[in-house]
Amino acid sequence: MPERPQALFAMTAENVPLVFPPEVLARLRESVDIDPELVAEDLTDPALADVLARTEILVTGWGCPRLDAAVLDAAPKLRAVLHSAGSVKGFADPEIWRRGIAVSSAAEANALPVAEYTLAVILLAGKDVFVRRERLRAERASPGWGIVPGIGNHGRRVGVIGASRIGRKVIELLRPFDLSMSLTDPYVDESAAAELGVPLLPLDELLRTCEIVSVHAPETPETRHLIGRRELALMPDGAVLVNTARGSLVDTDALVAELRSGRLSAVLDVTDPEPLPADSPLHELPGAFVTPHLAGSQGNELARLGLAVAGEAERVVSGAGVAFPVAFEALERGA
Repeated sequence: MPERPQALFAMTAENVPLVFPPEVLARLRESVDIDPELVAEDLTDPALADVLARTEILVTGWGCPRLDAAVLDAAPKLRAVLHSAGSVKGFADPEIWRRGIAVSSAAEANALPVAEYTLAVILLAGKDVFVRRERLRAERASPGWGIVPGIGNHGRRVGVIGASRIGRKVIELLRPFDLSMSLTDPYVDESAAAELGVPLLPLDELLRTCEIVSVHAPETPETRHLIGRRELALMPDGAVLVNTARGSLVDTDALVAELRSGRLSAVLDVTDPEPLPADSPLHELPGAFVTPHLAGSQGNELARLGLAVAGEAERVVSGAGVAFPVAFEALERGA
């Protein structure tokens, strides 16, 4: 059996057994020589100098320390950074790409549970489940078996903001349902939207015409408060805003004002600020359904991220190259 290349975990130590449970760790160790007990939370630690000098593959994750020029100088054999989470923005220095080191991310694997969460809440929102559950809780009286006008998912107009990795997966998961979908994204043209099977609309038109709007754009300076007071005012009465992207994309104060009026409702897995202060009105408003950042990989879903890294390690060792590369040019407008 050929000698396995040296690899090293660089993340918060407590995350290693969560993302790499025994069966996933065993698969990873078939390709690389990696010690789950040796986890680098500080890559400048002199005790790591010897192993870092031999490391060819860094397996990174949440809590990964900054990979700057000094760290890379200490790891002259490094040829791949395999990230067992989504964005690499928080730790990846441009020097990594300048040195020709491959960078891979498990963002594709992490996109699936977010899209599944979004699918679920869109279908429930179409039945007005969240608002009516709060009404039932407050009134403690069921309205009976009468037909409720205006609810349901037959032909419900759903707008997706952002053809990101998650946005595209949401479109894919919604396709079998009897919904009418639209997309807005400044980086997508008509032909690309046609390939996705959805009409492309300007943001204002999508907000005016869709009854459920789901946000999947990246967090950048340009997208801060992408959905503000003016944009919320464009949404039709009774519309629902779903946000599983980043809290800063929505102006919280403007949204609270709309929710207080009862005109709109919202499903929020992310907020600004996050976590919410204990006195935030979003905890109490009946039109706000808030979850504590659960949409991304949780519990048994974390193993999917580890499996993605194990697969990438196999490809690197075989010389095939990573399947999910992170291009430096994509960082600026990525999540």
